[in-house]
Amino acid sequence: MTALELDDFLSKAFFNQRTYRVSEVNDRGVVLVIPIGPEHERPGGSVSGPTMMGLADAAAWIATLSRIGPVALAVTSNLNISFLRKPSLGHDLYAEADLLKLGKRLSVCEVRVMSNDDLVALATVTYSIPA
Repeated sequence: MTALELDDFLSKAFFNQRTYRVSEVNDRGVVLVIPIGPEHERPGGSVSGPTMMGLADAAAWIATLSRIGPVALAVTSNLNISFLRKPSLGHDLYAEADLLKLGKRLSVCEVRVMSNDDLVALATVTYSIPA
């Protein structure tokens, strides 16, 4: 699926309640972007962990869908994330998801969450693909 097709699918699946967009589909996976606003702030003036986890999860899901098509019922079976640096509120976050393995029932992605060209979180996400 292309970035435009994935964005259209997301709009329909989430009834326009999502805030991220598909920036790129490439030979390794996808890039998602989320504009950071005050709603993403945690105490201490940083982007919240749930915001970064949600972005990593969505990027892995979209990377999987970019290869298998619009299968809305693919679900997260595992997500492991390491928070590496404090991202500032002044920059959008983007997630670079690389599809490491795509099988019939599982996909595994590595997701790098970036802020202003700094790696702020690293996640490994496994998705279960329905039969």
